[in-house]
Amino acid sequence: MKKFAVLIYPDFSLQEITCLTSVLSVWFGEKIDFIAAENKKYKSEEGLFVFPTKTTEETKITDYDCIILPGTINPLPALFDERLISFLNSGIDTNVVFAAISSAPLFLAKAGILQGKKFTAGFFMQMADVFPFIEKENFIHKGIVCDKNVITGIGMFFREFAETVLRRFDYSIGENFLSDKPEDFSEEELTFYWSKEEYDEFLEELRVYKNSV
Repeated sequence: MKKFAVLIYPDFSLQEITCLTSVLSVWFGEKIDFIAAENKKYKSEEGLFVFPTKTTEETKITDYDCIILPGTINPLPALFDERLISFLNSGIDTNVVFAAISSAPLFLAKAGILQGKKFTAGFFMQMADVFPFIEKENFIHKGIVCDKNVITGIGMFFREFAETVLRRFDYSIGENFLSDKPEDFSEEELTFYWSKEEYDEFLEELRVYKNSV
């Protein structure tokens, strides 16, 4: 089992990472920690509230195989939160894989993780003129870029981002990962049945639930 964590901060994008986190947890049974600078609720850019399971203070970055960083429409609070940046900086010269999408490569750049590495991002290019820690010469104008232990992506390519991370860790996800078309399936293929054991288990669960309400 691999160990994954998602870093969360104000206005983080759930949509950009749930393709990845859902497959990790539902398909492969991986437990994912949600790490933040403070033990409080954080509002995603979609308006949903999420509580972290751990804080940066009580966590070692090397406890994880992969740190996932969602994008945010409001990157400044995270960018200037030294607790988050220091946490990321502690991953320099480790084997931790950093997977950052949309604006999140900003945080990796400030933490020094992107130094000398090729990357992409979904931030506005003027930011590269404002922040000297962004190495413009290493920016690659592609949807997904991998360099050593860093995977970066642009937000619109969230499926490809998820696929790249999953293949990096050798998960068996088939050749057409989440890209099948509805018209390619027959009526029979779109009709679902439990096995007898699964059906019996559901009926027992239903019986217990009915008796408890």
